[in-house]
Amino acid sequence: MTERREVYETLDLALRIGEVLLSSGAGAADVTVAMLAVTQACGVRHVTADVTFVDLTLHHQPTSDEPAAIQVRRVTRRPVDYADLVDVDETVNSLVAGDITRREAGDQLARIVSTGHHRRRWAVTVGWGVMGTGIALTLGGSPIVCLLAFLTACAIDGTQLLLPLHRIPAFYQHAAGGFVATLIAVIASATELAVNPSRVVTTGIVILLAGVGMMGATQDALTGFPVTASARLIDAVLNTAGIIAGVGAGLTVGDMLGVGLISFEPGAAGLAEVGVTVFGAALAAAAFAFASYAPRRSLIAVALVAALGQGVLLTIDSSDVGRTWGSAVAAITIGAVCYLVAGRFRVPALVVVVPAIVPLLPGLDIYRGLALFAEGKDGVLELASALATALALAAGVILGQYLAQPVKREARRLETRLAGPRMVGPFRRHGDKDTR
Repeated sequence: MTERREVYETLDLALRIGEVLLSSGAGAADVTVAMLAVTQACGVRHVTADVTFVDLTLHHQPTSDEPAAIQVRRVTRRPVDYADLVDVDETVNSLVAGDITRREAGDQLARIVSTGHHRRRWAVTVGWGVMGTGIALTLGGSPIVCLLAFLTACAIDGTQLLLPLHRIPAFYQHAAGGFVATLIAVIASATELAVNPSRVVTTGIVILLAGVGMMGATQDALTGFPVTASARLIDAVLNTAGIIAGVGAGLTVGDMLGVGLISFEPGAAGLAEVGVTVFGAALAAAAFAFASYAPRRSLIAVALVAALGQGVLLTIDSSDVGRTWGSAVAAITIGAVCYLVAGRFRVPALVVVVPAIVPLLPGLDIYRGLALFAEGKDGVLELASALATALALAAGVILGQYLAQPVKREARRLETRLAGPRMVGPFRRHGDKDTR
């Protein structure tokens, strides 16, 4: 391909595809490989890619004596829409397979990003509420706690809808969500309802943590993208700090109003039947996937994998190994299983693995630390445990993908040309006969 215009059109298509993947939580390595696969499928060789948290850059220079063609695209923050991610992933694979042309791929991409969400907004809010109910079940919540968790999740979703319209930074959005969750717990504690407010607050923390990109930051760090990893890590830390600030403010308001949220054992989760806990994890994960616009065919896979991960955690947690190592083993299991089964449901592994680890997020440890601080005690150990658990989950998922690679036939043929386990993007090059 020698015409400059066609080169620029190819680079633009690859950048727009990379933008959707990166804003959906894909790792920088996956985005890089996907963009280069697109340019190669369109006949443009000698392309290099650079991915950061806010910019995507493609550089094409066929020979040393020709001027380079460089295109840069700024990545805009957009709500995660797994339906768009799945459609873009299918478009990329069709283009790489030679089933569609570059122009057809561009038309499909334009249709995908311009048609909006395929699920009604009220249904998404209900999905968040069901997710809250599932998290409450994993904590051993009573029916009243489950109802309050449902209302809390819906209220948090409302803040996440309203504040972005006024260009409020994400830190304050997470702080507002944490404050709303704690305020509902304060109101419930002021009534005569037999409710443990800690579980309500913990539910809110887990819901907000689900939107923190710790896994993407860890994947970038492990696959050789330190700049992108650092930016994502700072973003994740700031958002988590916002959650902590919001919950802390809510606890302070409760104390000023004379409503004691610290008169009970901080962060007590209670004892739930194993079956209820596993069901709650499956429900929470499937509801999160539904609220993130994942295709309905993937919800069963998400629920089953989340239930498996929760079962592994309960098994390990009952021993003397510790919850952090239990979370790591559960995450490894989730990563390996997702890598093996996601293709059977015709979705990228990312669509399954992210919702599946949501019930394992360390909301309880964060609340324990904050409640201890509110009592004038030292809660640093609990917050450090929460950070260790989050890192163990992210690293465990990636390790599970690595361990599962040799199991698949395709992995043996691709291991020499893949930089690491893939969660999204093409699994074959242009002209290959085998696909995932």
